[in-house]
Amino acid sequence: MRPIIAGLFTSLDGVVEAPEKWQSPYFDNEMGQEMGQAMAEADALLLGRRTYETYAQAWPNAEGPVADFMNGVPKFVVSTTLESVGWQNSTLIKGDPGVEIAELKRRPGRSILVNGSATLLRSLVRYGLLDELRLMVCPVVVGEGRRLFDGWNAQVPVKLVRSQRFGTGVLALDYRIRREAEHSA
Repeated sequence: MRPIIAGLFTSLDGVVEAPEKWQSPYFDNEMGQEMGQAMAEADALLLGRRTYETYAQAWPNAEGPVADFMNGVPKFVVSTTLESVGWQNSTLIKGDPGVEIAELKRRPGRSILVNGSATLLRSLVRYGLLDELRLMVCPVVVGEGRRLFDGWNAQVPVKLVRSQRFGTGVLALDYRIRREAEHSA
């Protein structure tokens, strides 16, 4: 079964909203390599509506290896409000997201990457479909903004499977989501 791997920038105080406003000073070659590795492992993107709309405006007119990946990879968009998706290689998930995404995981292929899309990410955790959470923790306190698990009221056991400190002070932390069978044994 294909893994779903989510990648997010987060501030030291847990803000994930609008990272383009605060993570840029920390972006360097190490972060670029980290993101490149995630793209090399994936052959599909899973996006929420807001992230899809942002990406669909930015990437079709961009050039370079990241743009080639973003434009060429199959994109699956979860939304209750969109009627259609026009960005190339995009498919709107119309039915029950839990059922549709579980089916997507069963298809052959490499990992499915989730970028941003905090609301979708929380839903994936609720459905038991998220396999790994990769955080890039930037050494900045933002103060205001949506946090990844705002309003969350349940414990989710995770296991740290990798950590790396970049020269800018960013911490790359990869957590595997532990399933019931894993942490009750």
